[in-house]
Amino acid sequence: MPSITVDGIRKSFGDVVALRDVRFDVAAGEVFCILGPNGAGKTTTVECIAGALTPDAGRVDVLGADPARARTHVRQRVGYQLQSTTLPPALRVGEALDLFAAFYKHPADIDDLLEFVGLSAHRRRPFGTLSGGQKQRLSIALALVGNPDIAVFDELTTGLDPEGRRDIWALIRQVNGRGVTVVLVTHYLDEAERLGDRLAVIFDGRTTFVGTPAELRAAPHPTADMWSLEDAYLHLVNAARAEQEGA
Repeated sequence: MPSITVDGIRKSFGDVVALRDVRFDVAAGEVFCILGPNGAGKTTTVECIAGALTPDAGRVDVLGADPARARTHVRQRVGYQLQSTTLPPALRVGEALDLFAAFYKHPADIDDLLEFVGLSAHRRRPFGTLSGGQKQRLSIALALVGNPDIAVFDELTTGLDPEGRRDIWALIRQVNGRGVTVVLVTHYLDEAERLGDRLAVIFDGRTTFVGTPAELRAAPHPTADMWSLEDAYLHLVNAARAEQEGA
């Protein structure tokens, strides 16, 4: 049984249709990446998974429950890092973790969590004084503070330098190595290729591809070695755009 099932979900905000037909499964223990252009519906999709939004139609199942009907149950088992984590500048790292831990029945040990994400030496530092990479490490810690079965990260490495991105990649591998299913929204094809067991591509609120990175490379041409993942992704997106414009 998949950890997550997204089956034909739709979501509109007034006259704006964010999701038209998104569908995929996420297996327990895998790293699943969600790709797509800006405005494709990636964040709306993971907000439906986390229970922050309710789809207008379709079905979402997370660990055997509907996030819209069992919000408390799902939120106890799903850690979610927002696309832009903003905390009061004066709030200290340890205080933020203590605050978030209070929302869970069985929170992680804060000292162990700080050690795991490499912030033990910064426990008393105010959020406003942290570097970009340190803020992202704190975002990971906040997503893990409830000892979740699933962790959802939305554009976790955006704005980081190459060294910072590699550090976060290593941390994501360690999170997954602990048995946590990881859903990762990203714009970076190298990130998806290095971390993802499988991935979904969303365009204009629809799923256009679900499979492994190797299967995406092979999608435009039977010889996968002829295409980089970025080439194959752009080919897929451009084909979907051309179909949309010709409709």
